Amino acid sequence: MSLLQLAIIATLQGLTEWLPISSSGHVLLASDFFGVTGRDELLINAVSNLGTLAAMLIYFRKDIARLLIGVLELVMSPRSKMPLSPAARLVVCVIVATPVALAAGLLYEVALPESVQDAMRSVYVVAGATIIFGALLWWADIAGPRTRKEDDMTIAHAALIGATQAIAAIIPGTSRSGITMTAARFLGYERTEAARVSMLIGAPILAAAGLYGAYGLFTADADSGAVLTFSDGMIVAVIAFVTGLASIWFLMSLLKRMSFLPFVLYRFLLGALLLLGSPMVGLF
Repeated sequence: MSLLQLAIIATLQGLTEWLPISSSGHVLLASDFFGVTGRDELLINAVSNLGTLAAMLIYFRKDIARLLIGVLELVMSPRSKMPLSPAARLVVCVIVATPVALAAGLLYEVALPESVQDAMRSVYVVAGATIIFGALLWWADIAGPRTRKEDDMTIAHAALIGATQAIAAIIPGTSRSGITMTAARFLGYERTEAARVSMLIGAPILAAAGLYGAYGLFTADADSGAVLTFSDGMIVAVIAFVTGLASIWFLMSLLKRMSFLPFVLYRFLLGALLLLGSPMVGLF
């Protein structure tokens, strides 16, 4: 695998992880096109996920600092008996939002037969999910007033937003960030708040995916035909970090001025191109 191909996959991961357009769909298609499999695929997935996670932690460093303080407050709350601060309540929301998606990801990896996983990775599934969940994002974005902020978040809201990640864990092309932003918009959160809350809630799942990929990398068969080195992995991580940081900045800047419509149109176009470029089209 050439350095250019490696850079393309890492750039796709970084640019699309936090945008509501499905990083898994883009990276899956690129990996299949370049023939990346086995330990090489595990290496790319693990380090690119951790690279984009680091980008989010840097961009939202003030929120992360608040969350760390909230964790300490939550630990001390049984003794202090004080009402929880907004930071501590946000920690509770992040915790509540995580288990369903984590269980779905584990179920997909452990319980689903490999044949089913291969079927879920098909271009038709990716294209269909790209279009369908793009339409849901558009509907959620335009339907009614959306003025809620983080302070309005309830445990039920967090659980619902977090649970939608389970769909993205199973169906490539859904977009984990996209479906959580869709859920947040349906629940009445303003655009930038929907995006910010989506990223904070998604951080544990992304960290789990990166660590799981790293575990798979270290436990995989060393003779599985891998050609990538750990230095290649570091290149992927750096590229994913830089492009991930740029994409978060772009998303938050754009949503201050306009709607999610550009991402919806992109999803429709991508889905159509995938279907038009599929082998079945030539049979009709």
